[in-house]
Amino acid sequence: MSRQLILYIAMSLDGYIAKDEDNLDFLSVVESPGEDYGYSAFQQEIDTLIWGRKTYDKVQSFGIEFPHKDKRCIVLSNSKKGRDENVEFFGGNLKTLISELKQEKGKNIYCDGGGEVVYGLLKDALIDKMIISIIPHLVGNGVRLFKDGRPEQSLKLTKSITFPSGLVQLWYEKRQVTAS
Repeated sequence: MSRQLILYIAMSLDGYIAKDEDNLDFLSVVESPGEDYGYSAFQQEIDTLIWGRKTYDKVQSFGIEFPHKDKRCIVLSNSKKGRDENVEFFGGNLKTLISELKQEKGKNIYCDGGGEVVYGLLKDALIDKMIISIIPHLVGNGVRLFKDGRPEQSLKLTKSITFPSGLVQLWYEKRQVTAS
């Protein structure tokens, strides 16, 4: 079985992945000691990450040790090239990159945003699965997970989990188009 590209991300109930100025404080609404909402188990199934540069910069701003040193990390950027101690920067064709990654041996590929990356991946129907954690909070404005202008796509709900914090996690797979 070939590798799959999986979007694993949290958003507010009204569809935002960040407030203005990339503020993520609404995520703390569901923080609960010892609960990671399946993130550790998910991390065991992947060996490659794809992030946008803003997402990478946000992680760097936390001032913590880079959390994915054991994985190949690709940051999509039109301005940065080469590598740093944690990631390789990529500014080429996204469709070609995903096609090449899916043909390599390995575990699944994890995408965590941001909005521009998700838009680019959905534009070419490159996401195989989505695991979306809905935070019980209305943000009002900011960075939307699903930008307008992408093509229509049909998904199949494969699992839903409700947590005591109010977080609801929805698991979707891309429906395969069958020839008629």
